Amino acid sequence: MSDPTNLPYAGVRVIEFTHMVMGPTCGMVLADLGADVIKIEPLEGDKTRNLVGSGSGFFPMFNRNKKSLKIDLHTQQGKDIVHKLIATADVVVENFKPGAMAKIGLDYHSLKTQYPRLIYVSHKGFLPGPYEHRTALDEVVQMMGGLAYMTGPEDRPLRAGTSINDIMGGVFGAVGVLAALKQREITGLGQEIQSALFENNIFLVGQHMMQYAITGKAAKPMPNRISAWAIYDVFEVAQAEKIFLAVVTDSQWQVFCQAFGFTDLQEDITLATNTLRVQARPRLIPEIHQRIKDFSAEYLSQMFETHGLPFAPITRPDQLFEDPHLLATQGLAPIQMTDGPNAGQTTYTPLLPITMNGQRLPVRENPPHSGEHTEQILQELGYPPEQITQYLANGIIGIQ
Repeated sequence: MSDPTNLPYAGVRVIEFTHMVMGPTCGMVLADLGADVIKIEPLEGDKTRNLVGSGSGFFPMFNRNKKSLKIDLHTQQGKDIVHKLIATADVVVENFKPGAMAKIGLDYHSLKTQYPRLIYVSHKGFLPGPYEHRTALDEVVQMMGGLAYMTGPEDRPLRAGTSINDIMGGVFGAVGVLAALKQREITGLGQEIQSALFENNIFLVGQHMMQYAITGKAAKPMPNRISAWAIYDVFEVAQAEKIFLAVVTDSQWQVFCQAFGFTDLQEDITLATNTLRVQARPRLIPEIHQRIKDFSAEYLSQMFETHGLPFAPITRPDQLFEDPHLLATQGLAPIQMTDGPNAGQTTYTPLLPITMNGQRLPVRENPPHSGEHTEQILQELGYPPEQITQYLANGIIGIQ
């Protein structure tokens, strides 16, 4: 995989009009798979670069393996450059609010006649319908789509702790692109693809909808749920450490009891099956907690790993930089940050969670500086140096 020409989508060109998370995730997936992704930025640069707090990781996470072209799309010359670029492209990716691309004549309906092979993927809050003109955020759709209800206590909806719908919406957008590229081999024609936050969220909670369809009982939020397994909980143990422990099958129950010498529990016929143990949870969980509370989390981890039982330490995201499995499997790759107070410094970023031929898909290029590739791209399009200089002086394009 060290040779980029061996990547599956090498030779596919993607023009990306995106910001924040959803659209950039789609572009990143395609870029990691080998596509030539060109990110179009306004003259002031993508505002995502300057987010603070929880947004400060957006740009470096979702914009690797891309090039940056900085251009004023509100000028005719800027539009001409972009049209010339789209003529060389296979895919356009965008995630701006409804109608934004149409205002500058770069929506799918404005482009499809001129570029019939073009695949155009839009990332929105909602697919076309009664909600489509609402302003959506990941948190908005988590609240209205049942995910926040399922995550928090029953009286306190709580959003998931990451941009789950933005990220998955971008991944599904990329899946649509890959399907459309395959279909174009048959039909010779491109198409429009739409991916949306709300519909993604509904897909994620679909299992709980089906739970209601089967049982006739509404799913309880995770903290109040009727568990499918008797032991499937976070336990507080020695030195106030916490650890997740699970015993989900009858055979695991036997192993668990034998490993810790809980012969009385193993012989208790009221705990003989998972169904009986689930029914006994109100007394079983306090009993298990009392028996293991003086063990350290490290000891419990070793015991559960030795005996093939599910367990997990409670880990903060910042601790994952030192995770031995990620380090051993090269799941983190070095990148150089391009914005913010740590610009120029090297850090490590998670790769796509797949292998191909036993290898992870690499970081080939750092997240780009704003306008880093403007001159290179215009030269490839055939613009002479003097015209590039003139465009730069007139504020049509920008460089880093």
